Amino acid sequence: MKTIFGQPSYVLANRQVQAAVTQSGGHLAPVSFRIASKTITPFAIAPWWNEKAPAGTLPLIRVLRGDFFCLPFGGNATPYRGEQHPPHGETANGHWKFESLAQAGDATTLHLSLRTRVRPSRVDKRITLRAGHTAIYQEHIISGVTGPLNPGHHATLQFPDRPGAGRLSTSACVHRQVYIEPVGVPEQQAYSLLKPGAVFRDLRAVPTNTGELADLSRYPARRGFEDIVILVADPKLKFAWSAVALPEEGYVWFTLRDPRVLPSTILWMSNGGRYSAPWNGRHMNVMGVEDVTGFFHTGLAGSAKPNALTKRGLTTCHQMQADRPFAVRYIMAVAAIPRRFERVKEIVVAPGKVTLVGERGVKVSTPLDSAFLKQTDAA
Repeated sequence: MKTIFGQPSYVLANRQVQAAVTQSGGHLAPVSFRIASKTITPFAIAPWWNEKAPAGTLPLIRVLRGDFFCLPFGGNATPYRGEQHPPHGETANGHWKFESLAQAGDATTLHLSLRTRVRPSRVDKRITLRAGHTAIYQEHIISGVTGPLNPGHHATLQFPDRPGAGRLSTSACVHRQVYIEPVGVPEQQAYSLLKPGAVFRDLRAVPTNTGELADLSRYPARRGFEDIVILVADPKLKFAWSAVALPEEGYVWFTLRDPRVLPSTILWMSNGGRYSAPWNGRHMNVMGVEDVTGFFHTGLAGSAKPNALTKRGLTTCHQMQADRPFAVRYIMAVAAIPRRFERVKEIVVAPGKVTLVGERGVKVSTPLDSAFLKQTDAA
């Protein structure tokens, strides 16, 4: 363990990747990827990491960085059948216990565990690095619990301070919508720009409160605002993906997931639109690309009951069974790209690798074990 950006953290590494995982909340960051003689550090770390937080500040906010596993995902402001979960669940706030750090073949795996109390369960976190892969393989096994739960990953990326530096794209979607209420309201010292509840077909043309259209496919943008949209993947896909290409920086960051386990991607565009402490208008050029199960970020209560997405036949919650562990597997990776690549148009998987196809037809391949997503054991 090391103290990194103010937090005691578990560290694992190989020649391609070095990753830190905070003991408090299990937040994955900083992460350094070594590609094409460059070191890439894509994740955001909240700017108040070295400041004294006011009494009562949630661990989630104190630690806020990188990617963290949420159970249940969302704000959880409304109790569910007497259960009051903290924002993004105990998994994003609680103390993760060290179980092992092991190497088997080309794989190095950190195993942590956490026991939840609001609804008793055990969650096992395994983070694996593979030799030769600029990727992180994550597995969370939820066991000993019955009833509805909505898990999610909360990856937050730090973009260059340059408008439109990143190009965002995803696999095919069946529904795209702005959050149904304003994300930021002035009386809470926050501001949002996108039109609440607007359904859209193209990331490049999203309605705003001013009547104009916003292009969400390029970021940073809309300085001074906080906005949230949801993108629901086609459940018929063998795998779903999200990608952010940064051609000038020479890399693309992308994720792979099973859309039947994590159906949706939430985009949290945080660009200086919160002015209450500790945000103070300085959380800028950050986007959460959050692959989740849920009704937006409303939490368990909003996701377990009928809602606007379930009325469309879309999944916002999973039913857990105590005698059947539930596995959430997730891959995050980076690859080198040339400046002419632009955004990702398609990701093609093959044994031992993936090929990313750019809008201009440029192709890049990188080692990756996509079969990891389909493993069936939940030991």
